[in-house]
Amino acid sequence: MNNVSSLKQELHRRIVEILDEKIEMLQEAIFSAKESRDSDSKSSAGDKYETGRAMMHIEIAKNENQLKNILRLKNEVLKINTQKEFQQVEFGAVVHTQQGQYFIAVALGKIEVRDSSFYSISLASPLGKAMQDLTVGERFIFQDKSVEIKEIY
Repeated sequence: MNNVSSLKQELHRRIVEILDEKIEMLQEAIFSAKESRDSDSKSSAGDKYETGRAMMHIEIAKNENQLKNILRLKNEVLKINTQKEFQQVEFGAVVHTQQGQYFIAVALGKIEVRDSSFYSISLASPLGKAMQDLTVGERFIFQDKSVEIKEIY
């Protein structure tokens, strides 16, 4: 296995780990909120009880929605073929510019792999849109700066 492919696999694995951690955290929050809601005994202050239950329902719904979104992101990431060599900037590519190193996947921000910083971004982001379909040597304008694509793999 070549170095580029193994780096891409490490980036991919790290993103899946981050998403799995978020999934676990949200599942625990949902379980805890449901448990709290269900164990809350009705007191003599009925309105307070009903308000508390309504707030728990809102919290549960918010966490379930976030969980659904994270699961969707993980499903997208799992579709990335880490063996594919890219000639242009597209989903699954690693892109080096003089401004930074990017993994075109999902928007997770800065990720450390092999003592290097990479930014996991989506094609829907402003930066992703600016780079999409460009090849090595091509330039794009981002935040009033001309940026050259040095390497894609």
